[in-house]
Amino acid sequence: MAYSDRELLARLIECEAGGEGENGMKAVASVVMNRVRSTGGEYARVGQGSIRNIIFQPGQFVCASETERGSYNPQNIYNMRPTDIHYEIADWAIAGNRLNGLGTALWFFNPFSPSCRANFPSNVGTFVMRIGDHCFYNPTAAYYDT
Repeated sequence: MAYSDRELLARLIECEAGGEGENGMKAVASVVMNRVRSTGGEYARVGQGSIRNIIFQPGQFVCASETERGSYNPQNIYNMRPTDIHYEIADWAIAGNRLNGLGTALWFFNPFSPSCRANFPSNVGTFVMRIGDHCFYNPTAAYYDT
């Protein structure tokens, strides 16, 4: 299927953060759009300003993959059924809005623990905030060398 950028982002928001409340979903949408609009580093080269390129960059979003480690991944964007809130947040992010306090975060992950580590792997990101089960990280100067 050929989904629009809006549809892809709404599906990714639902898949990655559907259980994290409105701020959690806005934070994930913000990360995607921060990557799309990145002026340097890996995401500027790979994304080239494209939501589709960012979402489908290999190894970035589990939800963008139909298989993980050789097995079918049922929690993927193709199985999502976005509702109005997912589309509203996608539109909000595409329009240039970002979640207050999140900064220029380029990464998030679920640490499956009560605390977030101070740095994202390889010290390319520093912890900025936690929302629900996800930790969010802003890029350091080292990121722009990637």
